[in-house]
Amino acid sequence: MEIVVSGIRPTGNLHLGNYFGAVRSFVKMQHEYHCFFFIADWHSLTTHPRPAHLHQSVNTILAEYLACGLDPEVATLYLQSDVHEVAELYLYLNMNAYVGELQRVTTFKEKVRAQPDNVNAGLLTYPTLMASDIIIHRAAKVPVGKDQEQNMEMTRKFARRFNQIYDVAYFPEPAPFHFSDKAVKVPGLDGSGKMGKSEGNAIYLVDDEKTIHKKVMRAVTDAGPTEPDSPKPEPIQNLFTMMEIVSGSDTYNYFNEKYNTCAIRYGDMKKQLATDINAFCAPIRERINELIADESYLEKVIRTGAEKASASARNTLNDVRRIIGFG
Repeated sequence: MEIVVSGIRPTGNLHLGNYFGAVRSFVKMQHEYHCFFFIADWHSLTTHPRPAHLHQSVNTILAEYLACGLDPEVATLYLQSDVHEVAELYLYLNMNAYVGELQRVTTFKEKVRAQPDNVNAGLLTYPTLMASDIIIHRAAKVPVGKDQEQNMEMTRKFARRFNQIYDVAYFPEPAPFHFSDKAVKVPGLDGSGKMGKSEGNAIYLVDDEKTIHKKVMRAVTDAGPTEPDSPKPEPIQNLFTMMEIVSGSDTYNYFNEKYNTCAIRYGDMKKQLATDINAFCAPIRERINELIADESYLEKVIRTGAEKASASARNTLNDVRRIIGFG
């Protein structure tokens, strides 16, 4: 079974866009591949050198992924900093990474512009740490978004360079795993085309019923159609796309017909949409809260995952030391 490795950022809560995008794909993927999912707490230090409430953040994000369906009995879930072998491989990869190529990485240049007073070595060598996270398990595939494609190519380069320097065929060159064709793109309700944290238009899985209702009722609309079967402007289409995702087909068809006959009442539509979103989120939200309250279980999941991930990483690192020439 092919090995898949993917990192999870330990910041913020999951929203519906996350769920119908990467998270649901991860849940499916865990039954088709040998999956390692890690919470990237070391990576967070590049922008937050003193991360506040990191333990709480780790527990929250772990609880959310578990509530969405990741199974620690099937996939390996662990904290990046619990697998110390990653740091040693990171050191070895840095010895064969060149400053010029690291400075040309797009994400590094963007971070330099965004945080000019905190241009640290961790930012520069982010691609080598990412490569270490991946090839420490000799992964064949890595789920990546558009913003990580260049770092993914760097990972392939570092794996290839190691093999060439030491004249071995040890590390596979991991391939990017794209599931964008299968993932549902959830729109924002502020008129934009995408739901996201930075856009400020997200409905989070932990939002309570009152919060969901308030957010949906603020969704951008217009004065309504003036001609039958007229095209829907983007903000209105976003409402219908969201309804198509979380509501039944009868509900969607009812409001679609109302729109096409110029009889739509957006207030009624948004009330129904808020009800349907809450019905979807409620069982996940309840499970998240149960898991967060059970800290001993979360600690067990992390501890067990660390043991599995460390065993895999030790095997790789023992081979790497032997290949390089350390006794």
